[in-house]
Amino acid sequence: MARPTRLKPVAVRSDAAAYVLDDQVGFLMRVAMQRHTAIFMSRMIEGLTQPQFAALAKLYEVGPCSQNHLGRLIYLDAATIKGIVDRLRLRRFVTTQGDPRDRRRRAIALTENGRRVAEAAIVVAAQITADTLAPLTEDEQRTAVRLLKKLG
Repeated sequence: MARPTRLKPVAVRSDAAAYVLDDQVGFLMRVAMQRHTAIFMSRMIEGLTQPQFAALAKLYEVGPCSQNHLGRLIYLDAATIKGIVDRLRLRRFVTTQGDPRDRRRRAIALTENGRRVAEAAIVVAAQITADTLAPLTEDEQRTAVRLLKKLG
């Protein structure tokens, strides 16, 4: 059986003179995220923030779930997801109900209005994604999404 080939680590120069900020992945990702955020905030309906939209979209996708599970699904800590759920509850987009899998727990669920807003926001979000990726060819778009998933 052939041994898998091992990738060599990327050579990184540690001297400050070789460091060019405009070539650094963290900097470039932040700039791209700023561009995406500007597009998102200018187009998203109902004044939804990115984390609020993520919560609604994920609830639409998976159905009712615990607050902690929802936070894990959209990569937010317990304190942050609590604030998001509280704000969505005040806007009557979500409600709590008994968790069908565990009677001791409460599940976060979309209200009918929340479902309508989520459906409309998902349509807008798809266009936001298209606009964010517009400078890339279709192949580059697929590659960018694949590589970002790999980094996550």
